[in-house]
Amino acid sequence: MKRPLILAATVLALAGCSDQWQTFNTREAGADLDAGYFGNATMNNNLAQTGASSYAINLNNRFSTEVSPTVTFAFNSAVLDDQARAVLRQQATWIKQFPEVRFRVYGHTDLVGSAAYNRQLGLRRAEAVVLYLTSQGISRDRLEAVVSFGETQPLIVTEGRERRNRRTVTEVSGFVDSHPNVLNGRYAEVIFRDYVTSAEAPPTLQGGGGGGTIADAMGGG
Repeated sequence: MKRPLILAATVLALAGCSDQWQTFNTREAGADLDAGYFGNATMNNNLAQTGASSYAINLNNRFSTEVSPTVTFAFNSAVLDDQARAVLRQQATWIKQFPEVRFRVYGHTDLVGSAAYNRQLGLRRAEAVVLYLTSQGISRDRLEAVVSFGETQPLIVTEGRERRNRRTVTEVSGFVDSHPNVLNGRYAEVIFRDYVTSAEAPPTLQGGGGGGTIADAMGGG
């Protein structure tokens, strides 16, 4: 009684294998090997060499650590108050140290009002920040884009008037393509500029006759 059952199971298995083989045999060569990651190594190398990958991320982390990337606004307003202007002056000072870098300003609102109105309000806030940064000597060409998220990305989820949601955020967006440092691939030197500069020249002794280096003052053969 078991043999017919075994035979039937064998036939079904062979039929399944036949279907699988037919499916495999009609696919493109190498399709079974490509899990969706083919070419990622080349892509990541290209991103690093063009300054679009981890270098920009690292520089943005430094920017947001050393200065505040955010300013906030009064309800239903795109006017910069004294505190916002003070923060933007700090941003401008930092930005001037890195002429190779481009920035993007994102505008946000709270959840009061319609989505369409808030999208326009967020845009006006971002434009106000860009205008102020240009007044501080930042080239408009380096402020890559002005983007409004409106009410879609609140920091505090509430239907009420939450000032922390009424904000703009300035972020590093990439590198200036025509800058010679970028063309030479010197991204790490840009990011760690302060450290590179501090290591370039040895300290000198103040006062004394010849004004030589510390090594000269210590003498030796």
